[in-house]
Amino acid sequence: MLAYIQGNITSKTPTHVIIESGGLGYFVNISLNTYVKIQDKSSCKLHTYLHLGGSLQSPITISLYGFFEEAERQIFIELLGISGVGAATVRMILSSMTAEEIQRAIVTENVKLLESIKGIGPKTAKRIILELKDKFGKNHLLTTAPLQGSNNVKEEALSALVMLGFSRLQAEQAVQKVMAASQRDLSTEELIKQTLKAI
Repeated sequence: MLAYIQGNITSKTPTHVIIESGGLGYFVNISLNTYVKIQDKSSCKLHTYLHLGGSLQSPITISLYGFFEEAERQIFIELLGISGVGAATVRMILSSMTAEEIQRAIVTENVKLLESIKGIGPKTAKRIILELKDKFGKNHLLTTAPLQGSNNVKEEALSALVMLGFSRLQAEQAVQKVMAASQRDLSTEELIKQTLKAI
């Protein structure tokens, strides 16, 4: 399995990057939190997870996920191990909350906060807490880093929401509502997170 990838960033969006390494271009799925940390970089190192999807009824898919911090990768792996939680849902969780916020929500049994994330219902939220509370309570996997802003906040937020599965119209309406209600300028990450809660 690939432990990490390091190289030049040739393409970048809030949901994926293409990293050139050894003459090859790797398409790497990322969370919003990782995007915020690399958006101003021309090269980076991402901790990776190679995910195999599909079933007997559908073709096997291979996807590469990248994380700026090892802690986020560990959270991804733990959440992916929960029955009924797929890679797309885990990325949505990691785009809605930081790794530290996820751990805190699980340890404090904050079901409502987990339910506020698209794709997470009451049963799934309770299952995540039940299976990971003890593990996250004992292990401190997480680190925090300062967030960076963006010049094209609205467009980047809209692009990210569309790539996460929302229609353009739905995303635009929600983003406009959040921006109108905000008392200050929001970063791309803040705008997307607040919009995800509002949709």
